[in-house]
Amino acid sequence: MNDMINAANGPVAAILAGVTPEGEPDSYALPPILKQYFYTALRWKWLIAGIISSVLVVGLLVTLLTASRYTARAEIEINREQKKITNVEGLDSDRAGQDLEFYETQYALLRAKSLADRVVKVLNLAHRGDFFTAHGTSLNSEKYGETGKGHLMSAQVSEREKLAASLMLANIDISPVRRSRLIDISYTSRDPELSAQVTNAWTQQFIAANMDRQLASTQDARKFLEERLADLRGKLEQSERDVVTYASQNDIVTLETVRDAATGKTQSQRTLAASDLDAMNNALNAAMADRIAAESRVGATRSGNASPDELSNTVIAQLRQKRAEIAADYARMMVQFEPGYPAARTLKEQIDALDASISRETARVVGSHAHTFAEALKREKDLRAQVNTMKTHLDRQQRATIQYSTYQREADTNRQLYDALLQRYKEIGIAGSVGVNNIVIVDNAVVPDRPSAPSLPKNMALALIVGLGLAVAVTLGLEQIDEGVSNTAQVQQLFKLPMLGHIPLDDTEIDEHIADPKSYISEAYFSIRSNLAFTTSHGLPHSFIVTSTRPGEGKSTTSFALAITIGRTGKRVLLVDGDMRSPDVHRLSGMDNEAGLSNLLAGDENIEALIRATKYKGLSVLTSGPKPPSAAELLSSDRIKSLIVQLQGMFDHVVVDCPPILGLTDAPQLGRAVEGCVLVIQAEGVAVRGIRASLARLRLVNTHIFGVVLTKVKHRESAYGYGYGYGYGYGEDDKSEDEAA
Repeated sequence: MNDMINAANGPVAAILAGVTPEGEPDSYALPPILKQYFYTALRWKWLIAGIISSVLVVGLLVTLLTASRYTARAEIEINREQKKITNVEGLDSDRAGQDLEFYETQYALLRAKSLADRVVKVLNLAHRGDFFTAHGTSLNSEKYGETGKGHLMSAQVSEREKLAASLMLANIDISPVRRSRLIDISYTSRDPELSAQVTNAWTQQFIAANMDRQLASTQDARKFLEERLADLRGKLEQSERDVVTYASQNDIVTLETVRDAATGKTQSQRTLAASDLDAMNNALNAAMADRIAAESRVGATRSGNASPDELSNTVIAQLRQKRAEIAADYARMMVQFEPGYPAARTLKEQIDALDASISRETARVVGSHAHTFAEALKREKDLRAQVNTMKTHLDRQQRATIQYSTYQREADTNRQLYDALLQRYKEIGIAGSVGVNNIVIVDNAVVPDRPSAPSLPKNMALALIVGLGLAVAVTLGLEQIDEGVSNTAQVQQLFKLPMLGHIPLDDTEIDEHIADPKSYISEAYFSIRSNLAFTTSHGLPHSFIVTSTRPGEGKSTTSFALAITIGRTGKRVLLVDGDMRSPDVHRLSGMDNEAGLSNLLAGDENIEALIRATKYKGLSVLTSGPKPPSAAELLSSDRIKSLIVQLQGMFDHVVVDCPPILGLTDAPQLGRAVEGCVLVIQAEGVAVRGIRASLARLRLVNTHIFGVVLTKVKHRESAYGYGYGYGYGYGEDDKSEDEAA
């Protein structure tokens, strides 16, 4: 039977624990996080409103009391420029740094202290009192001197310049325009004309500083190149001197030199020895040809054939022609006459004379051929000997040319470097004199006609944001510091105890609400009574104590109201005031406290005489009686247990109003004599650690805790997580009855 009852009470226990039978969270489960924040804000609404209002007032006062400030703006354009000292390509490309590094450098230069110092000197700000006044700075006369009175010492001027530079850096603003080469430069002060003047001076001095850096780098480059040129000039002279000296020592005479215009290297050299050998070799070839020709003529003469010279000789040709003519006449005459004929004999003599002349002339020609051959052979031998000698000399000279070429290459290299650096030196000189600038002023600063600060809308918006942030921080901090139980969902989460119900906070007298069964307070206590009936297998406990952690949490009111509510159901209920130190039941029930529980514990046996009926249905009261010397000693005896057993026999239910738990032993001793305990917790009251200490003391004496009643819950906080509220259906009827009356 008990198992069946326990099984039936399983869902009820789950509901009291904060979970439905299907595992879904019930009305006492934790609400969503946003709703928690919302009701946290409702709890601290006046604090939040106060913080925000205070910050807004402070923002308004600061805005009204702050002096007006004026901002002047100028805009410049900076083009990226790649500087080179030499034309030799480096290992990195021109774009290796990319534009980001270049422009970040320019932004840093625009904020540099050196630029501020230049502007201070140009505008003579150290001697201008209006500059310091425009920034709300008062000068210490001992440290900075007095403007316009006497001559400032150098130390005072230096201190003023440092202060002016720091003020300028604090009020200058450099804002790059995104995705462009433009930069906005703005300056803020209390004087609009001063703001425009400083802004324009800032841009101009930035350009001047950039020019000075370029000129300084040009001068450094010129100095470096001058040193290099002097060094290379000496090396070039020495290398050329080595070339000439070596050529003179080795008889290397250069007749022709070709220099490549692109590389500057010397190429295709022609020496005197090579030229002489070439000419001598050509002469040898000609002598060989002459010798071969003369030899062929001599060979033709020896073979009996007419040589070409004989055939081409005009004298021999004439003699032979004349002999042919006379021989022809002689042949005709011999046809008619005898050889002895005088005319024929004369012709014969002429023919013989001509033959002799031809023979002599031919012999002379043949003799000249032999002589010519001999001379040609001798000339060929002489030339061949000279060619061999010159070849030996040229071969020795070519071996020396290797070292000569080395000297020549060194001279060419030095000449090339010298020419390149000399050209770059000239270019840098021209660039330094021209002064190319890569910064352009797009817009000059004009005198602002309206202040830029303070802005009331901006400051109030900022104050609102700060106030909200501060309010959130303070609220969350207080919420974390506040260790009290603020809502019913925390009971199961923090203490793992069933939530029997909660009592809303009400400023009116509790007696009026308890006496009216239709009031929402009565409904709340009736709900607690109903939930309490499900905590045991036999229904509503026969005896239980009602206690709290500390005084003032509503335990006496709760015990009194529960007793009345139970009595309305037709049960006989006895309310025992167990708080003999600070009794309160007699006041709630409207009775005196002359005799009561302390008398029974002291030995009085007339129990029926001490129990008194009340005006409430089924409710009787046993007051605490006279305050004993030691309530703890009375409760520590076994008399209390036997008394509770006796009372249970007389009444259906016994409700004991116990003293608070912390600091006293009364509640644990009374808890041993009853079935269990109902713990009353005031919302936002005792810290969680105190409640846990109370629970530990009850569990130490094996007191069964039926559940928790949360009292003094604010109406707005009871709007979430607690169901639909109490008294549903009565309000409209009551209102209608009131209107009818």
